[in-house]
Amino acid sequence: QVQLVESGGGLVQAGGSLRLSCAASGSLFRINDMGWYRQAPGKQREMVASITSNRRANYADSVRGRFTISRDNAKNTVYLEMNSLNPEDTGVYYCNAGVTLYSGSIYNGWGQGTQVTVSS
Repeated sequence: QVQLVESGGGLVQAGGSLRLSCAASGSLFRINDMGWYRQAPGKQREMVASITSNRRANYADSVRGRFTISRDNAKNTVYLEMNSLNPEDTGVYYCNAGVTLYSGSIYNGWGQGTQVTVSS
């Protein structure tokens, strides 16, 4: 089993910053791509940012230049630094990771989600 545990969400005023963290644990051999998704009320889940095992990052147009994704492979942790937040960034943020298990199988895991609320 692989667990992804997020932290760092909360309430912030527009223009503020938050940092999300997601730590993976369990019987995993290697973590491949990691990413952050978000879901606003009444909307579909969308990709916010992703990062490969060699730290190549990709961002949604709506957050590029404001958000930064990073990872610490030694800690099996991915981070999302969010700056210049606006109310449109409000939603539940989910961590995602593609994991290679010791069996050789690939597991696509999700965290439980952490709420980010940006007030105007």
